[in-house]
Amino acid sequence: MLDINLIRKNPLIIEASLKKRNLDFPLNELIEADNLYRKRLKELEVKRHEKNELTEKYPQVSQSEKELLVLKVNEIENQIKSLEEEVEKLKEKRDYLLFRLPNIPHESVPYGKGDEDNITVREVGEKREFNFKPKAHYELGESFDIIDFERGVKLAGSGFYTLKGKGAALERALINFMLDLHKSRGYTEIFPPILITGKGAFGTGHLPKFEEDMYRTSKEDLWLLPTAELALVNLHANETLNYKQLPLKYVAYTPCFRREAGRHVDLKGILRVHQFNKVELVKITAPETSFQELEMLVNDAEEVLKLLKIPYRVRLLCTGDLGFASAKTYDIEAWLPSQNRYLEVSSCSNCTDFQARRANIKFVGGGRKESQYVHTLNGSGLAIGRTMAVLLENYQEKDKIIIPEILRPYTKFDAIE
Repeated sequence: MLDINLIRKNPLIIEASLKKRNLDFPLNELIEADNLYRKRLKELEVKRHEKNELTEKYPQVSQSEKELLVLKVNEIENQIKSLEEEVEKLKEKRDYLLFRLPNIPHESVPYGKGDEDNITVREVGEKREFNFKPKAHYELGESFDIIDFERGVKLAGSGFYTLKGKGAALERALINFMLDLHKSRGYTEIFPPILITGKGAFGTGHLPKFEEDMYRTSKEDLWLLPTAELALVNLHANETLNYKQLPLKYVAYTPCFRREAGRHVDLKGILRVHQFNKVELVKITAPETSFQELEMLVNDAEEVLKLLKIPYRVRLLCTGDLGFASAKTYDIEAWLPSQNRYLEVSSCSNCTDFQARRANIKFVGGGRKESQYVHTLNGSGLAIGRTMAVLLENYQEKDKIIIPEILRPYTKFDAIE
């Protein structure tokens, strides 16, 4: 979340940020609620002080004066109770709005309204010229009997699928390949629980903003991970790190769960579903290096596609397409031949101190006199299902699917026939 003191001292910065994001947010309502909250809180403190002074006088006065003091104290206690209730309600109103206020876009992020205003930074690799009409990944999955959509729906309903045989082996191979690659580039592997507390989900900005997209257990305040980002960031919640430890670099594989509320799931394929596998990268850095670390994070995610020899492009998102917690984001999009378009397989973001404030992650050292909030970065390294889809399509032949050489030590086979 944003620093409430920044909102109090420089509301025009927040107003400009919202305009860049093309958002109609009730900023004045938030400011008014905060002003009234602070005013009533000050009145409450005065009343508490007044009560304490009267209580201290009690042993020193006559019996008749004591009776008057008791009446006065009782009156003040009622005022205090009323003010406490009002302060709590005002705080709830302020926080409701504060927790839904998005991060401020970095100055290097271009203004825009949506996808059409995103900027292509680079394109890498040559798109394959087919001498036949390339099939979609779901057609390939069914024809080679490696993806079973019908039984996935039978087991869990629409938006689910089942992998089988070499399809299951290929999924597992991609996971292990990506984990090994990122570990070789200095990331520490974590295998976290796939459940997160509500407090943890709040820490990354997923709650309350994206509650409708998340799956919650019925008896406890536990939520299925929509991404391992929630677990990796919260490894250090409520901790003060040392500057010498930074940057911390983590990689994790987890299944991920999203309800996709208000969106249509992919009824023909594995591109938008309720459950999917993903390898996630998270960095925890000092503020002065975070944007440099973002560029390196993007390069780390790109390396997967480079080694798989799949064409892709990197796009810098405009202000109108930025995620809630992000100050700057690059999308990595791989080439999908059947649809003659690029498909997002990773989104790499610098959330600056937005998540760190919510999760209370600070650091000391590095020439600073006081502790300061860290910056947190995250990116897919990569989304497994979507990577499989583009792999199947780019490596298809008329009668088989070739396995990229880099993956063969993991799959133990060279082709799917």
